[in-house]
Amino acid sequence: MALSLRKKQLDLITRMLHLNQQQSSPDGGGEGEEEAYKILVMDGPCISLLSPVLRVGDLRKHGVTLHLNIDKARQQVPDAPAVYLVRPTPANADRIAADAAAGLYASFHINFSTSVPRPVLERLASATAASRSAHRVARVADQYLDFICLEDGLFSLAQPRAYVSLNDPAAADADITAVVDAIALGLFCVASTLGTVPIIRCARGGPAEMVAAALDARLRDHLLAKPNLFTEAASSAASSFQRPVLCLFDRNFELSVGIQHDWSYRPLVHDVLSLKLNKLKLPTEKYDLDDSDPFWVANSWLEFPEVAKEIEAQLAKYKQDVDEVNQRTGGGRDGVEFDGTDLIGNTKHLMNAVNSLPELTDRKKMIDKHTNIATALLARIKERSLDGYYRCENDMLENGTVDRTMLLSLLSGKGTKEDKLRLAVTYLLSFEAPPSSELEQVEAALRESDVDMSAFLYVKRIKSLNTQFAAASSTASRSNIVDWAEKLYGQSISAVTNYLSDGRQLALTRTVEALMEGKPNPEVDNYILFDPRAPRSGTAGQFRGPFREAIVFMIGGGNYIEYRSLIELGQRSQPSKHVIYGATEILNGVEFIQQLAELGQKAGLGSGGSNLPSQ
Repeated sequence: MALSLRKKQLDLITRMLHLNQQQSSPDGGGEGEEEAYKILVMDGPCISLLSPVLRVGDLRKHGVTLHLNIDKARQQVPDAPAVYLVRPTPANADRIAADAAAGLYASFHINFSTSVPRPVLERLASATAASRSAHRVARVADQYLDFICLEDGLFSLAQPRAYVSLNDPAAADADITAVVDAIALGLFCVASTLGTVPIIRCARGGPAEMVAAALDARLRDHLLAKPNLFTEAASSAASSFQRPVLCLFDRNFELSVGIQHDWSYRPLVHDVLSLKLNKLKLPTEKYDLDDSDPFWVANSWLEFPEVAKEIEAQLAKYKQDVDEVNQRTGGGRDGVEFDGTDLIGNTKHLMNAVNSLPELTDRKKMIDKHTNIATALLARIKERSLDGYYRCENDMLENGTVDRTMLLSLLSGKGTKEDKLRLAVTYLLSFEAPPSSELEQVEAALRESDVDMSAFLYVKRIKSLNTQFAAASSTASRSNIVDWAEKLYGQSISAVTNYLSDGRQLALTRTVEALMEGKPNPEVDNYILFDPRAPRSGTAGQFRGPFREAIVFMIGGGNYIEYRSLIELGQRSQPSKHVIYGATEILNGVEFIQQLAELGQKAGLGSGGSNLPSQ
């Protein structure tokens, strides 16, 4: 049975909304064990967590009549119980204690999105005791829900700027440890929600190994307690159940994918129109783009021109179906009178037409929605020559060739400053040693367009350090380069050398496939294995595959291009594999290039231009 992260997260949220009592029906229908209505209070991060899996109408099904932000003023509802879902912070503990002291609600069912630190719990307890309101607190629970599940196979820890934090040359060890621990805790939440302890694989060195070690330690500590979060799942699993492999990667493993332009509908909507939490805001409309939209599910991975054709085809089919309904329900024509049989037949047609109206109305809404989205996309594509950027980058990454005339024309022509910078960095990453004269022309074109060179110079310097690192023959010189690089650029030395290979297959996908197969492979033989269920000493007997299921996690920001590639891996495998993809945050190319620019500026590599977000 495939891992179903979204369903399992939804089940836990549903149980929480029903005051942590198990529900007998899947839709959460009550059996009278709870109050008729309740208040839901959340902080900002937990509102984001809930948004992709439950809508307002769904909340009402579970007895929630009001959902409120903990940071905003709220009126007293003294006869209603309140369910709190918040992060375990001192500020949230103080606010809950103040609410209890004021008697805002009849009872308080407090749910923290992850494990609550003891000082925060003691802070809450002492404050409610001091105000003599502890009797109002019915329950305090750790829910381990602190991640955003955008789809069944896609999640985000919503930890912004992790790439900058982990690669900042000025970052203190304590700051890096805090980021690593936060990522490990988020992955612990994912594992506990799935109810399975994964086998962890990662490359040696850098953030991936640090997170793997922290997660391994956290899982080992938790498994010492009996029962624990994994006891129930283990006892209910069939004997044939196989644990998944968790593959951890650092964004530097394959930089170009985080930067490049794409031509598929879903990545385009994310990149160009800023899709967030499965919601899209256009100037005059707001849309949900998730598995409730059949057109999105069926067509979002198609290239944009194919999507436009599909919209036209569905509009034509809709018009044809409407005409057919009109013809069947048109009544008497040309003076011909119906006899009784005709009347009965026409009545049936009329009933069928009435029954088909809701379906036709929904289809028309869906067609109008995607027509509006496609129109907005087309306007940006023309305005910025995005098709040209995609073709040029695709040639470089896949074919290892560049049309110099086209490259320089794009850098000096249409497009935002970020578009030009992304193209130039992609050029830099696509060739091991680009001709110096060509490189100078690229840099001159960027400066001519007043583009901030920070990100470009940062990647250029890191690439140069990698070349020196690889070429260093003696241990001493190799060590000196590593020391110098780490002082200047933190962890960025690890790898900026993986590019697209084997046609459209990403280096990430190729590596995940090798890790799932578990066969000897020089690309992954040196990957470390952590098994939190195994004894700490020795690696003998540790299971290395094959695996049917994998969780792939990108530290420093993921994207829809990698997600699509991993979906394709699962579909083409025989037997089929199931892969869940997650990241510290889901970034589009503009957001990631801005993080590279910030690191470049921190390293003193900035220039006079500025990359202000262009609208």
